[in-house]
Amino acid sequence: MQLNKLSQLAFVLAASAGVVSAQGTVPAPLPASSEKPVAISVDLSKPIAPNKPIYSWFGYDEGNYTTMRDGKKLLGELRDLSPVPVYIRAHHLLTSGNGVAELKWSSTNIYSEDANGKPVYDFKIIDGIFDEYKAAGVRPMVELGFMPKDLAATLPDRKEYQVHYPKSAISGASNNPPKDYKKWGELVRVLTAHLVERYGRETVLQWYFEVWNEPDIDYWHATPEDYWKLYDYAVAGVRSALPGARVGGPATTSPRSDKAQKFLQNFLEHVNTGKSAATGGAVPMDFISFHVKGQPTITNGHVQMGIDRELKDADRGFATIASFARFKNLPIILSEADPEGCAACSSKVNPANNYRNGTLYPAYTAAAYKALFELQDKHKVNLISMLSWSFEFEDREYFEGFRSLSSNGVNKPVLNLFRMVALMGPTRVATSSDGKVPLESLVASGVREAADVDAMATIGTRRADVLLWNYHDADEPAAAAPTSVAITGLPVTAKRVLVKHFRIDANHSNAYTVWKAMGSPQHPTSEQYAELADKAGLQLFDSPVWMDVVNGQIKVSTEMPRESISLLQVSW
Repeated sequence: MQLNKLSQLAFVLAASAGVVSAQGTVPAPLPASSEKPVAISVDLSKPIAPNKPIYSWFGYDEGNYTTMRDGKKLLGELRDLSPVPVYIRAHHLLTSGNGVAELKWSSTNIYSEDANGKPVYDFKIIDGIFDEYKAAGVRPMVELGFMPKDLAATLPDRKEYQVHYPKSAISGASNNPPKDYKKWGELVRVLTAHLVERYGRETVLQWYFEVWNEPDIDYWHATPEDYWKLYDYAVAGVRSALPGARVGGPATTSPRSDKAQKFLQNFLEHVNTGKSAATGGAVPMDFISFHVKGQPTITNGHVQMGIDRELKDADRGFATIASFARFKNLPIILSEADPEGCAACSSKVNPANNYRNGTLYPAYTAAAYKALFELQDKHKVNLISMLSWSFEFEDREYFEGFRSLSSNGVNKPVLNLFRMVALMGPTRVATSSDGKVPLESLVASGVREAADVDAMATIGTRRADVLLWNYHDADEPAAAAPTSVAITGLPVTAKRVLVKHFRIDANHSNAYTVWKAMGSPQHPTSEQYAELADKAGLQLFDSPVWMDVVNGQIKVSTEMPRESISLLQVSW
């Protein structure tokens, strides 16, 4: 059978079976296609720009999960999905405590002081975390935070060191400024020297050092100018132990907020024209980081995503950076880039987070992924990272609705989206779609009318890759989009090509719907767990097909259900 017939047959079977939605409900059977077909064109002869691996960055609050069973397993899976190094960012690397993770909390107890106020360093817990990174073959993005208990300044309303979630976990003294900035700088210097001694100078030079997290909100209990000082002393400490280390910040929140945008701009001005409080010299900065977040809500009983919020953040943040000629080419790390802002707030706590287990999460991420590249191109800046603040939550209920990549060791569909984009080639090429929501509309209002049925394509050595998606902000039943993909610009030497079609939808690359069909067991049998693991990886939609090339072109037809993502791999 031809690829388009296989695709249509698979969709009809799925629709007639009443497939499980992203939230586990069973919708009424849908028609096999919508009224309006979508035509997508890919021109391999028109390169746009490099396809940088902005996907290969992940992070999480609970750094102590790194050394636990499912954390170790997931780190290996993240390494294996990518041909380039994967970077990992974690909060609480400097926080005091017993090393036991809680929601939105971790600790390493790296620093304390004796009775005379002399620093005492204990590297046992932090070595365990970084040793696990080394064993897994991933690289740390070293977030320098938060404040050790004995180093935290005493503030009248911030005396309690740890505040337990669901109270505001960032309201305690762990986010106070240091009582002594020189001791803070020395802590950072000692840590960096220890990392160099343990892992080697050339290895640590490949890492990134980011100062703090979201200092424009309650993660930092002091003024912006105090943060400049914190940054200056931290960077001086890193560079003192490791000249040439890559340092940066400020890891601010969403720049669509005037407050956050002003903080970012003023920080850049400090680096641009100010003097280091630690050295009196120029302020080093090798990368710029800030965060971009969407904002889902419940509308008419359904989850409605807010992709426009995330893209507004990127648009305004990129514009702010581009306004400084000196910084326009510096690497930009979106050190949190997500559909919303609280990974540890499960869908039990906030029903708007119901998108996280199923296909809406990867469909959203696919649409945002291309849009971030387009916004980079618009502002002519240098985006290198779209860090997904998602990892795993150890020993919680299956599919509890955290923003995570796996649940009890079972991969979620969103992880397969990252596997897809990691398979794409090194050069982005031109695409067009008559089902695309234009970038300006995505930024202004998201996807509120017609769905965004679009593509991103790349070319490599004797291979092209086309990522397709059908995305809408509203998680509501809808007809599939019959979609034709015309791939032109194939080389004259390519007479026949092999087409592989990978798919994420209700029935492919989706352990969540399999788990729901089992009756949502919280204690699956060994046989059930094996079946979940078998369905959790990236799956082919149908068998690979050889196709004849006519005039440098092939055409692939398929049905794209709402919230589905496909990757077409064409090789010759």
